[in-house]
Amino acid sequence: MMRNLFSLPFLLLLPILAAAACEPEGQVSAGELDRWEARAQNVTIIRDDWGIPHIYAPTDADAVFGLMYSQAEDDFPRIERNFLNSQGRLAEAEGEGEIWRDLRMKLFIDPEEMQALYEESPGWLRDLMDAWADGLNYFLHTHPEVEPRVLERFEPWMALTFSEGSIGGDIERVNLGQLEAFYGNPDHQPSADRGEGEGKHWHPRPLMAAAPTIPQVASSLVTPDPELEPTGSNGFAIAPENTVDGNALLLINPHTSFYFRHEAHVVSEEGLNVYGALTWGQFFVYQGFNETAGWMHTSSSVDNIDEFLETIVEREDGLHYVYGDEERPLQVREVTVSHRTPDGSMAERSFTVYRTHRGPIIREVDGRWVSVAMMEEPMRALIQSFSRTKAANLEEYLEVMSTHTNSSNNTLFADAEGNVAYLHSNFIPIRDTRFDYSRPVDGSDPATDWQGIHTLEESPNAINPSTGFAFCTNNWPYSAAGADSPDPADYPSYMDRGRENPRGIHALRVLEGRRDFTLEALEAAAYSPDLPAFELMVPALVQAWLGFPLEDPLRERLAPEVELLREWDGRWSVESVPTALAVFWGTELLGRIQEDARDAGMDVYEYAASMAPPRQLLESLETASTRLEGDFGDWRTPWGEINRFQRLTGDIDLPFDDDAPSVPVGFTSARWGSLASFGAAPREGTRRWYGTSGNSFVAVVEFGERLRAMAVTAGGLNNDPASPHFNDQAERYAAGDLRPVYFYRDDVEAAAQRTYRPGERR
Repeated sequence: MMRNLFSLPFLLLLPILAAAACEPEGQVSAGELDRWEARAQNVTIIRDDWGIPHIYAPTDADAVFGLMYSQAEDDFPRIERNFLNSQGRLAEAEGEGEIWRDLRMKLFIDPEEMQALYEESPGWLRDLMDAWADGLNYFLHTHPEVEPRVLERFEPWMALTFSEGSIGGDIERVNLGQLEAFYGNPDHQPSADRGEGEGKHWHPRPLMAAAPTIPQVASSLVTPDPELEPTGSNGFAIAPENTVDGNALLLINPHTSFYFRHEAHVVSEEGLNVYGALTWGQFFVYQGFNETAGWMHTSSSVDNIDEFLETIVEREDGLHYVYGDEERPLQVREVTVSHRTPDGSMAERSFTVYRTHRGPIIREVDGRWVSVAMMEEPMRALIQSFSRTKAANLEEYLEVMSTHTNSSNNTLFADAEGNVAYLHSNFIPIRDTRFDYSRPVDGSDPATDWQGIHTLEESPNAINPSTGFAFCTNNWPYSAAGADSPDPADYPSYMDRGRENPRGIHALRVLEGRRDFTLEALEAAAYSPDLPAFELMVPALVQAWLGFPLEDPLRERLAPEVELLREWDGRWSVESVPTALAVFWGTELLGRIQEDARDAGMDVYEYAASMAPPRQLLESLETASTRLEGDFGDWRTPWGEINRFQRLTGDIDLPFDDDAPSVPVGFTSARWGSLASFGAAPREGTRRWYGTSGNSFVAVVEFGERLRAMAVTAGGLNNDPASPHFNDQAERYAAGDLRPVYFYRDDVEAAAQRTYRPGERR
């Protein structure tokens, strides 16, 4: 029955609606301000001596209000950028260069659908989303000097557009170059004269080749390509039988771009008491711990996104796609992307976008349109993301995971009951193994459709393994617990498309057979200085040199360099000259051989050790040595003189300057097997290599009668160079010297530097 719009309840709302309609955009109503100020009175924020906010409130919603307010105090620009990106509105700030990124997001995120999901959400979740928006809006109201680039007001439903906190969500696997090639093609806009009559199959003209998914490294330049820096994370969970004090331990070591996450502690009288790293703008701790349980997410190589080749047919009533014996109408929607022009004004581009029951059309292959299927469950994902922060033990954590909405990550878990676990990706579609889903499959065959989601029990997990440890370094799950790891023969190949990596080899080395772990020993293991990739590659270099003709000038020229690497212990340090030489050589060599290794179907390190031509090995070393001499005056330059941490401004895109202060860093890129990761490269106008990614937030946690934890954040928590917490952790970060975490109220108050309520200014 249609609701009578002029019923009594609706008539009673008319004055309120009219007042809201008359409220100028950006203005705050008296009712809103009263609500915000009442919430603020319920919240206490204590900043400790590192600037970390500890938020205390009676309800979860009030705690979220205080959390978002304190986040915005520390770095509002990153909050705004994340939510511009999540809504497909980045071009409104950055200009037309971001149109295709925004279009990609809008294929999956429709504001009207998000608003409807908000209304459908359980009441407790709506309360949290309301508090989320209130905290950000109250910050803007009380900080008029902060000028948003676009988002002058946050609405509660916006929280649903960014409901999972990984560094690169599933959506980012859709290639922007291919998306532009498709939707930038005018032939893909509906017109009356396309096709050759009713029922003809439509095969638009071939397109130019799309941009490659993986950037290529120039073979003649000893400069690391930041796009090829291994991303992801490390997580270790160690069972009580492997520890001195009989307490489970957890390493939390995300490898992200620097300043990607906030660090906070959030406490309510409704059972929330969680500490850790939050992606800017989100109201849940993404990687962290409560008093009795902790979790660390690592990027997974699970195959949980698939592409389908669609057969498009044009009929009088529009475009259809073939599905078995059916012709289903394509879902068609108009999408408008606004963008800032060079003169500061706003312009728009409109697109007609298409979708099948699996997902949106994203590109074309040999005249056939391609749709993509991935997890699209923002409300359930947000429920899982927040609910797991309250899980007290493994049983409760697994119950939260039954929503199957943590799609792009594996999890390392530990709790005070002594449970440890590696938990594989939480969203794995069931497929017909007759088809090869590593490439687009025929969408006209219904048998290619997903057949539900694998249960937790069907996944390659390692729960309380007999070895007493579990880990992940973005490698495959089949070494996650050493000898008690899952067996790949028991699982379909799509369960994981990855392989072992140098960090995985390194992790097994520091974990296997040890029974003497303490919190401090776990910290030391996280910064173990071994570089396993070079243990594999350097012997091949030495053999190449020994086998080279004695009369060849290259042999004599490189004798000192080869001897230095042959005598090297394979460990990084700030003082190490061979580390610098090896990194420059390895970068040059991998740039030259990566295509050959790919063509041979081999791991690039194995190819370097067994297949790379001797002359290529030696010429790469010569180039590296020459580059070191040219940039630093001597190829015998210590690694710490080259590899540096520097933070000069709070800009999202950072500048670097060799003449400005910086801190030496011993650990290297993860590509060489360093567990502690520092993705560095020379920047515009510099000779030194400055890091921008890798270790970001690092924590070690012990779950005993009283929780103990230590942590460090890259640089500092606040993005304002004038803040004492802008760069106060730089020295500790570079040295791997973690600071104590204040978790209990008495410790927090003892370390308090400022106690206040939201809205109170210094």
